[in-house]
Amino acid sequence: MNKLGEVLPLRGPSTGTGVQNLVVTADETGMRVDRFIEARFPAVAFSHIQRIIRKGELRVDGKRAQPKQRLQGGQTVRIPPLRLDQEPRRPAMGESERKTRDFLRSITLQEDADVFVLNKPMGLAVQGGSGTTRHLDGMLDVLRDKKGQRPRLVHRLDKDTAGCLLVAKTRFAASALAKVFRSRAAKKIYWALVAGVPKPRQGRISTFLAKEEREDDSIMRIAGHGEAGASHAVTYYAVIDTAARQLAWLSLKPVTGRTHQLRAHMAHIGHPIVGDPKYFNKENWELPGGMQNRLHLLARRIVVPHPRGGTIDATAPLPPHMAQSWSLLGLDGERYDPIVEAPE
Repeated sequence: MNKLGEVLPLRGPSTGTGVQNLVVTADETGMRVDRFIEARFPAVAFSHIQRIIRKGELRVDGKRAQPKQRLQGGQTVRIPPLRLDQEPRRPAMGESERKTRDFLRSITLQEDADVFVLNKPMGLAVQGGSGTTRHLDGMLDVLRDKKGQRPRLVHRLDKDTAGCLLVAKTRFAASALAKVFRSRAAKKIYWALVAGVPKPRQGRISTFLAKEEREDDSIMRIAGHGEAGASHAVTYYAVIDTAARQLAWLSLKPVTGRTHQLRAHMAHIGHPIVGDPKYFNKENWELPGGMQNRLHLLARRIVVPHPRGGTIDATAPLPPHMAQSWSLLGLDGERYDPIVEAPE
């Protein structure tokens, strides 16, 4: 198993190479030929790479390479003698980078050579945006490998949603997992604490959702079929337990993956998620004493086919604010979760 954030040794200068025949790996499938050379030979100026391609000196399976040609695993690339510049030295990892690497290690639930699953904390953004400077996507820079390749996000979580976030460590894994998410083959289970107790205790929510822009924000609203910008959204839910018939612990299984889908759907059926600043719409409702007014939504489990066979199956624990609420309400986090048996 690879370790995160491995510091690479420094290399000295060299002057050139002889003719080489390199086989394209599965991880390099889909790369442009110029980027393939750049990744394999970081000390070669990109302008020099482009020059040898234009002159017809680079061959793929014996044929002249085209400037924007994309490679397939198993192909052989004949590399002519290359002129190497002083290879750039990778700077030693500073204190800030070390802290970021150690933080990412501390929230890693699973890892292998192709992927890792992070337990994203509540309040940490996945990607940057207006006014957002600290986010997971930026942190991933400290985990670049020997070829300068950085891990890639393959799906998203809202800033205030905690739990399982799958990250690809290689181009091959990123491409394979992107197809999995597009085909809806990824199974995701969320836990939430909502106001009131839904009836029936198990059900299916099917609506159309559309983005509505507001003065300083935007929300997803329920839309009509055929309405411009509207997307179909389907969620299965099941009540796991209740507290004084005023709160319900739900398990949620989204079939689609629309922005704010679970939050908008729970508000739509009259049972908004506790602590939701955008969608909580209950009048004269008071947060029970001792509970934190934070979004009570956890990406509890993710199950997806592994790019190289087998299955990735990761489960995240309750984040601190939800664990506190579970304790106050006397909810048992080990209770059977009925949503596992829900239809896909």
